[in-house]
Amino acid sequence: MSRREQIEALLADDPNDAFLLYGLAMEYRKEGAYDEALTRFDQLIQQSPPYVAAFFMAGQMLAEAGRVNDARTWLRNGIEEAQRQGNGHAASEMSELLMTLGQMGE
Repeated sequence: MSRREQIEALLADDPNDAFLLYGLAMEYRKEGAYDEALTRFDQLIQQSPPYVAAFFMAGQMLAEAGRVNDARTWLRNGIEEAQRQGNGHAASEMSELLMTLGQMGE
């Protein structure tokens, strides 16, 4: 059983577990299954409170996939949420990535 399959089995018991959803998203990302990863990242930001790391990882993944405008949107939303949650470190990391994407052109 692969790591992804193990996580999916655990999620069957607790489908809203943020740690497991994040792990599953990262496994999909590693496999290059970006749409599936994005679906899990989206689930994480719909939770209350939104899972801030999901914004950063989704933005990073989208940038790597060449979807720069989508990456910018995720990062801007993530920066706002990180600031709302008082997570200055995450906001700073996302701001840095957003600045590098700005230099990559439109």
